[in-house]
Amino acid sequence: MELKQRVRQHFEDSIAAKQASMDVLAPAIAAAADKLVQVLITDGKILSCGNGGSAADAQHFAAEMVGRFERERPGLAAIALSTDTSAITAIANDYDYDMVFSKQVSAIGRAGDVLLAISTSGNSPNVVSAIHAAHERQMSVIALTGKDGGQIGEILAGDDIHLCVPSQRTARIQEVHITAIHALCDAVDYLLLGGE
Repeated sequence: MELKQRVRQHFEDSIAAKQASMDVLAPAIAAAADKLVQVLITDGKILSCGNGGSAADAQHFAAEMVGRFERERPGLAAIALSTDTSAITAIANDYDYDMVFSKQVSAIGRAGDVLLAISTSGNSPNVVSAIHAAHERQMSVIALTGKDGGQIGEILAGDDIHLCVPSQRTARIQEVHITAIHALCDAVDYLLLGGE
């Protein structure tokens, strides 16, 4: 395969993954946006977490909430748990890396808040621990996963929402995750500000 076709194949595979996800995820994304708005209008907050590319997605989401997405509005309460290097390194050093998010959720999460938990495999131990901590704090969870949903798919409960990308490839899952995050941000703005 020549290099140009190899590059084109990434675009084709990404388009196919997004098309396969569209009908599966759209209702859950709409429900997740509604949940986020209900939390925000009652002075709750959104905590987000993930590792690697998923950490970047968690930060991206929080930035869109606190700053803005595409429309001007007041900042919305969201915190990415992957950004405080002092807390992360202290927790990893003094306790265990699996606790870097759960300790933060236990410290700053409150009943009625939401955890946006991102793991392409659904098996990241520190994200799984964060979900357990969120449940202990009577928080609900919106989980972005892929493949078969992994352990995260098994521990979600109650009014948690699972956005599981129907793909096996990490890159494709991540590409759908960022589209889902943008759709969430747009839907939150639409619900808060109305249509354009």
